[in-house]
Amino acid sequence: MIRRLTCPVCEKELPPEINSDAALFPFCTTQCKQTDFYRWTSGAYAIVEDLTPDKLFEHLSSRELPPELL
Repeated sequence: MIRRLTCPVCEKELPPEINSDAALFPFCTTQCKQTDFYRWTSGAYAIVEDLTPDKLFEHLSSRELPPELL
């Protein structure tokens, strides 16, 4: 059986109309989307891995890199 995706904020199952193309994805409501944004901007979430230039280049595509770094 395929398990439905859940909202990362409230952990409720996403309604069927919210798929990967939906503006709210992966959240179930605008409120959950805004809550997540607030958590990032307030520092509640953090990326704890050191970011080296090599790791950055590894994860970025050539379209995302400034021309002077190509």
